[in-house]
Amino acid sequence: MNNNRQELKKQVKKHIPKDWLCELRIAHRILMEAINDIKSTGIVNLVIITTMAAILTLFGVLFRFTLSLSTFAGELGNVLEISVYLKPNAQVSVVKDRVKDIKHVKNVKLISKDDSWNSLRKELALPTDMGNPLPDTLRVRVDKPDNITEVFSNIKSLAGVEDMGYAKELAKKIQLLTHVVNTTMVFVIIVSAALTITIINNTIQLVIQSRKDEIEIMRLMGVSNWYIKTPLIMQGAFYGFVASIIAVLPLSWVQGLLINVHKFFLIPMPAYAQNIVIITLLLIGTAFGASGSFLSIKKHLQV
Repeated sequence: MNNNRQELKKQVKKHIPKDWLCELRIAHRILMEAINDIKSTGIVNLVIITTMAAILTLFGVLFRFTLSLSTFAGELGNVLEISVYLKPNAQVSVVKDRVKDIKHVKNVKLISKDDSWNSLRKELALPTDMGNPLPDTLRVRVDKPDNITEVFSNIKSLAGVEDMGYAKELAKKIQLLTHVVNTTMVFVIIVSAALTITIINNTIQLVIQSRKDEIEIMRLMGVSNWYIKTPLIMQGAFYGFVASIIAVLPLSWVQGLLINVHKFFLIPMPAYAQNIVIITLLLIGTAFGASGSFLSIKKHLQV
């Protein structure tokens, strides 16, 4: 029966012409309701926004450091090479082409045994009549440090490969660094979301309690649920947005510090890192604020 009634309402609404002026008036009324709710909260607004700003600042700073750490890990991974020493009778060009075809191989550079021997002989001042004991060598770079073990195993099985080696401990440290950075960021996001949503939840609960009679009257008058919910959701989004703007301010100091660190180690800055962090902060702060309001409405307001 209820389903039939809902379907009938939908059919009737489709045939009712929209009054855009009325729609604008409703939107204006909802906005004013949200502003009045914020005003009525008083000094508590400052406490809420300050607390949220502190949480989002911590998230923003860690996120910005994470982007730089990822760049450092990527640069270290780029200089990490696998040295492939070929057998004396190996067909160098064939082995090189096969290595290139292996998945995750980014670049292959051939260092001939003659070039290696000439360089070594100059460095150590060796006599020219000595035979060349060095093998042809391939310097193999992979796309990511995480894939170096897989590439190493695939190259090892190729015919013509006599021996191989790479900085195994450095690769492990790079993988560990990447794992720690990613895990930390996930943890920070979860904690930030939980704290922000809890703060907004409690605040909107107080607003609902203070307007309990007014909301009950609106419900009895047949006011739609979205008209009651929207100002409260907007209030939570407002807290998150303002807190995000405040949280953006310390990032300029962090950015300056990281620029000096990157210059010292001669590692390029991650592209658009500052803009990415700012946009992410604004989106996450607003979304967390609105989510906290929505959950509070769902829990404490039966509409």
